[in-house]
Amino acid sequence: MTIIPHLHNEIQIAEIVSEQVLIQSTEDGLDLLGTVYYDGYDRMVIYKTNIIPAFFDLKNGMAGEILQKFSNYRVRLVIVGDFEQISSNSLNDFIRESNAGKQVNFVATLEEAINRLII
Repeated sequence: MTIIPHLHNEIQIAEIVSEQVLIQSTEDGLDLLGTVYYDGYDRMVIYKTNIIPAFFDLKNGMAGEILQKFSNYRVRLVIVGDFEQISSNSLNDFIRESNAGKQVNFVATLEEAINRLII
């Protein structure tokens, strides 16, 4: 795992890059949050490919538990990936509601992620 720092008008953003799945459990998500928070970041970008698909199954509660911790620590998160072909109505609703706010967003590109996090 590599943290690529992005700096925009004194706003520091941590882009998490890895060829491996980094979040396979709730504990993995909390560990990643701790690492980013300890390194002084309060904004983070991670790629959908670095998160186990079960995260996106809202019934198991993994996403809710991890995202609640991000909210508690006031670390904004953007997940980058293709979210166009989602068949789950509840996940589509969750993404739409999340994207209406600033805490957690789901976007297609790094550029969109950075733009979300600098406002």
